[in-house]
Parts: sequence; structure tokens; C-alpha cells
Amino acid sequence: MIEGSDVRSTAGAAGPATRKVAGGRRNPAVAGRDDTAPRWLRRSAGVSWRLLVVLAAVVVVFFATSRVTLLFIAVFLALVFTAVLRPLVELMSRVMPRGLATALSLLGGTLFFLGMLTYVGYSIATQWNDLSKQFATGIKQITDFLESGTLPFTITSEQIAAWIENGVKWIQDHAGDLVGEVAASAGSVVEGFTALALAVFCTVFFLARGAQMWTWFLNQLPARNRPTWQTAGDAGWYTFSGYTRGTVIIAITDGLLAFVLLTALRVPLAAPLAVLVLIGAFIPLIGAPAAMVVAMIVALAANGLWSALGVGVGIALIGQLEGHILQPLIMGKQVSLHPVVVALSVTAGTLTAGILGAVISVPLVAVAWAVFSRLRTLDPPMDEDVTADDDEEDGGPDRSVEPGGRAGAALSTPSAEPDAVR
Repeated sequence: MIEGSDVRSTAGAAGPATRKVAGGRRNPAVAGRDDTAPRWLRRSAGVSWRLLVVLAAVVVVFFATSRVTLLFIAVFLALVFTAVLRPLVELMSRVMPRGLATALSLLGGTLFFLGMLTYVGYSIATQWNDLSKQFATGIKQITDFLESGTLPFTITSEQIAAWIENGVKWIQDHAGDLVGEVAASAGSVVEGFTALALAVFCTVFFLARGAQMWTWFLNQLPARNRPTWQTAGDAGWYTFSGYTRGTVIIAITDGLLAFVLLTALRVPLAAPLAVLVLIGAFIPLIGAPAAMVVAMIVALAANGLWSALGVGVGIALIGQLEGHILQPLIMGKQVSLHPVVVALSVTAGTLTAGILGAVISVPLVAVAWAVFSRLRTLDPPMDEDVTADDDEEDGGPDRSVEPGGRAGAALSTPSAEPDAVR
């Protein structure tokens, strides 16, 4: 007869073998770990559901932003104004109260903007008669060239007249829709002034008490989370302010160079076209070419083909000067995004929110990457003995590690400092 202790010892001794024979890999409850799926599939599933959570959060943010677009635009403009005017406020606050420095900075920026608009309006008013005559002459030259030029096809004046007649008829047929669109545009203008007023109101407080407001926000967080938010805020503001100030400086430089070029080529409305080039500098990739096309059309209609070619070549050279000299010199390493990332960001922003999306997409992506680069922690390369252990467990080599034990050496190094916040 077998004693109870012997039975328990026998059962205990046979336990692991019994579980192995019963197929522990097919029953996680018996084996104590989930080995029913390959390791790569478990990792992929974990990454997938985390990506789905992040995507859901992004969708929620976009949906919330779309419901309060006016508020988002106002806050974004306020941050832009703050980034541009803050160096001036900091300089003036050394010799006067900060409130007075804020008021003078806002007044100076407003006067500069209104002065630019006044000069543009004056230029249009004084040159409009001459431009209309030159434009009519240029259109006649273009028509003559289309009728009897060296092109492989010809366009007669009857065809052009028919196109104009069709255009007038289309306008008459869609007059009601056009009136509705004009009314909607008027509503948009009102909303634009509302957003601008709210942006100026917020800018006053951001410039005067921005540091105190940020400190108050941090004090509302748990103490263990404050360093992380402080680091993220510093990295994001450093990148955003650097991008904004650099873009403003580059845009003003492009506008001045374009004004000198157009004046030298005697193109009418040089000032308004230079302002258009200045505005186009705020829209990456598509802003400068659009401004160049408009300037070339005016030069073609006013002065002929060679003047238009000169304008196109000159503005293209200004673009090359901006991309290869001004941006690296002014922005430096504050914003370091690959051109492919910029192109994809502008395209995605344009498809999502039109011109507004094209303007804000690049700074938002730059800020997000700067914060991520500052907060992330790069794992050190794995040692050779750790790799060998993984190979024995998985039954095969880990292809993410090079033969020398340098995991991901071609991608990054733990001592590398992020480009966006260097």
C-alpha cells in the first residue's frame, strides 16, 4: 500500500512531464504562458492595437478641432503673433514695464501691417489705368500669336469670342449660386475678423503673462508628471517659435527681393505682386510657384514674353536662395524635416483643411516631432550573449541584429541628439 506522502511526491514528480505530454503549448492555462501564437504575431498584434488607439485619439482631436475651427485659428494666430513679437517685448521690457512693452510691440506690428496694406492699395490705385491699357495690349498680342504664331495648332478670334460668350452665359445661369457664395464669403470675412480680434486679445496675455500662465498650468498637474510636460513644452515652443520667426524673416526677404526684381524689369504692380510673393512664402512648396505664375501673367500681359520669362527665372532664383541659404542660415537646426515629410504634410493638410491646412501642417508636424524626439528614450544595442539567448529561445536568428551584435546601428545611436531640438 502506498502512503499519502508517496502519492503526492509521485504526482509532483510526474506533473511537468504530464503537462508536457498533454500539450502545454496548446493550452496556455496549463503551461502558464501564451505560446499559442508565434512571437512575431503577438508583437504585431500588440503594436496594432496600440496604433489603433493612437489613431482613434487623432480622429477625436480632428473632430473636436473641426467643431471649434474659429477658436483653433484664433489660438494658432495668437501663438504666431506671440512667437514673432516676444523677442521685441523681451528687449523692451528691460527698460520699461512689461505691459507697456507689450502694448508698444502690438502697436508697432499693427502699424507695419496696415502700412503695407495701404502701400499696396495706393500702388494699385495709381497704376490701375496704365495696367488696364497694357493688359489689353498684351491680350491682343497673345491673341495674335495664337492665331498666326508658330504653334502646331491655331486658335481663331471666333473661337475666343465663343469661349467668352459661353463664360458670360455660365455666369448668368449660375448667378444665384454665385450670390450665395458671395454671402457665404461675407460670413467668412466676419468670422475672420472675429478670429483676428480674439487672437489679438489672447496675444496680449501670452506676451504679458505667458510664463505665469504656463506655470499655473503645470501646477495643476501631479508633481510626477510636471517634468515631462515641462520638457515637452520647452521643445515644442522652441521649435514653433523658431519656425514662425524664421518663416516671417524669410517671407519679408523674399518679398523685398521680388519687389526689386519686378521694379528692375518694369513690371506694373510691383508692390502688390511682391506682397503676394511674401504671402506665398508661408505656404510651403505651393505658395511660391503660385505667386510666380501670377507675376508672370502680369508681366506677359504688360511687357511681353521676354519680361515674363525674366520674372519666372528671377523668382525661381529667389526660391533657390531661400531653400539653400536663407532657411539653413535663419532656422538652423530648430526645424529639421526631410523634404518628403514636408511634401506629405502639406498634401495631407491641404486635403484635410484646404489652404489653412497647408499653412499649419508643417509647423504642427515639426512640433510633434520635436516633442517626440525630446521625450523618447533610445534603447542601447543588444550584446552578443543576449542575442544568442534570443536565438535559442526562438529557434532562429534575430534578423534585426547585425552579426557584430550592433542592433539598429544604421538607424540611430543612443548618444545622438535629436535634430529638431539641437
